[in-house]
Amino acid sequence: MGTAISRDGTKIDFDRVGSGPPVVLLSAGPNDRSVSQPLVEVLKPFLTVYTYDHRARGRSGDTLPHTPEREFEDLAAVIAEAGGVAGVFGSSGSGNIALDAADLMPISRVAMWEPPYIVEGARSPVPPEWGQTVQEAIDAGRPEDGIAYWLTDIIEIPADYVAQMKGTPFWDGMVAHAQGLVYDASVLWDFSVPAAPTEVPVLVIDGGQATLPWIRAGIDALLKNLPIGRHEVLEGQPHDVSPDVLAPVLIKFFTEE
Repeated sequence: MGTAISRDGTKIDFDRVGSGPPVVLLSAGPNDRSVSQPLVEVLKPFLTVYTYDHRARGRSGDTLPHTPEREFEDLAAVIAEAGGVAGVFGSSGSGNIALDAADLMPISRVAMWEPPYIVEGARSPVPPEWGQTVQEAIDAGRPEDGIAYWLTDIIEIPADYVAQMKGTPFWDGMVAHAQGLVYDASVLWDFSVPAAPTEVPVLVIDGGQATLPWIRAGIDALLKNLPIGRHEVLEGQPHDVSPDVLAPVLIKFFTEE
């Protein structure tokens, strides 16, 4: 366990375990780093794994005003603690953030699990100001409404499934970190495919036929835009992928010469 100091002085709390090449895992969605722990356990015999609480979550601080640049500065501070260069893995929307960071700091390679990019015609577009809608719910004392809006209107999870999530520990954790979702929104914006391709090696992983069609369409568009990109399919794996299935692919990618 340690503390990295971001550029604006914010304390970013992180864990470091394992041995091998350094890799930073980005937590997905409005959660603290604990959601990454099952994957950490499988990776740590082969990799030095860093996880951290993104600002406004868990044990990390928060300094206002927030801007999208803060998210990248926080990641850069953790990479500095990892020796100055590291691989980065992001699941779902945190994969988008990892790819955006690839040309901003010393990242050796990026792995992404089912990044949610939206291409025209694959699904309805999202309003670029969706983060402000979540913020308004938080300001009104109803963070749970902001989480429900994100899940149903932005991620397009059926409302009846969202209703079943309410009251569970997972739901309560998301509500507690709703402010972090607003911060993610400032980077994710409208989920468009990056216009400028990175020269960093990128591995994009998905569940094949189990992957939502609009996410598959976004992945196809992304791969066409990656000069050093590769694609791995873990057929039948749901978006909540099993760490035991995902880990071997990540270990191979992050340890290869």
